Amino acid sequence: MMISPESYYEEHLKGKSEKQIMTAIRGLKQEMGRLKNIMEGSHYGSETIIMPRESTRLLVTRMYLERAKQALADVGGTYTPSKAEQEAKLFDSSIPAISKVIFSIGGFLEGYKTHTIIVDEEHIHFGVERSLMMNSSTLPSGLDYPCGKEEFLDGIRALHIGEWRINYMNHDIIDGTQWELTIEFSDGHKPFKTGGSNAYPYNFDNLQELLGIESDGADEKVEI
Repeated sequence: MMISPESYYEEHLKGKSEKQIMTAIRGLKQEMGRLKNIMEGSHYGSETIIMPRESTRLLVTRMYLERAKQALADVGGTYTPSKAEQEAKLFDSSIPAISKVIFSIGGFLEGYKTHTIIVDEEHIHFGVERSLMMNSSTLPSGLDYPCGKEEFLDGIRALHIGEWRINYMNHDIIDGTQWELTIEFSDGHKPFKTGGSNAYPYNFDNLQELLGIESDGADEKVEI
């Protein structure tokens, strides 16, 4: 699989017409959707591993898409983003203004754990609150997050959360694990909210890693 966007351009886009490039763009977007659907499947990870992994192919396809959009502009074409793409771009533009991230995960039987990240002008601070079923406790306030503010915001940016759906539901499982994510901003951008029940975005484990959570639901990696 090629990795260089320029190599992709040379082989697939160079010398092509506006119509042909638009066809390539539609194909790349469809491929991204297909890869996300595979990674969000309930049995993902249990099948035979095919290299490169879907996550790598998605990353590369995303780079190809950006190069194809540039190629379209180079031949005088105009790319019109979908409503979903416009919303994702607006989210990305407001990432520097993130003021709070609230992430809750758990279930009826084991209780819920809520992680709250507060972002100020220079630092980020965090706390974890457990429900009564989990022997409620909260980490001391004012603690610095394990990584710096810019590293944290870069981590959010790399997740492409603006592309996530509002709901992820698996109706075949009763109870199980539920989760909610709310991101608030200081620039007037409306809060972003998403959540699910026994179903997750394709890069959900990366979100948990960024928040210092073991992806299997264990306690935080950073103990206080």
